Amino acid sequence: MNYMDIKRCDIANGTGVRTSLFVSGCTHHCKGCFNQDTWDFNAGKPFTQKEIDTIIELCKPDHIVGLTLLGGEPLEFVNQQGLLPLLEQFKSTYPDKTIWCYTGYDFEKDVLDKMYYQWDFTHKFLSYLDVLVDGEFVEEKKVLDLRFRGSTNQRILDVPKSLAAKKAVLWDEKGRYF
Repeated sequence: MNYMDIKRCDIANGTGVRTSLFVSGCTHHCKGCFNQDTWDFNAGKPFTQKEIDTIIELCKPDHIVGLTLLGGEPLEFVNQQGLLPLLEQFKSTYPDKTIWCYTGYDFEKDVLDKMYYQWDFTHKFLSYLDVLVDGEFVEEKKVLDLRFRGSTNQRILDVPKSLAAKKAVLWDEKGRYF
């Protein structure tokens, strides 16, 4: 897996101050995407244990409340596999910090009905996530002041509750991940 960028302090992609990882590779190619340079799976640099160690260290301060995965597309086949070691080490080191993930895939149609059963690592991958922002960016539904998303079709999901219910459960902004 390759990655494009690691942002030390990010306040736009989840609650609080977070560290964000932008992965390379995306097959959605959404019209109006703000990050088209991440579409190419070969763009950027290889994601290795060195980058995992860097992210773990960047998340050490108390003011960093968690990690956000975006890109590109974190739920692409190769990216899920590449991110699993990071997720495992992050949750082991910081069990109380949250992990947010952005995906262009639809939670029910693509993730639960396909990936969850076709790829044995998806179940484990999802088990580390607290919040998932799902749905492709749709330029015609773009609203500039939406919180933590770019278009009105995108949803902010509570992953543990969604997995338990086997359907999308919207994140409660006043809930435990705020």
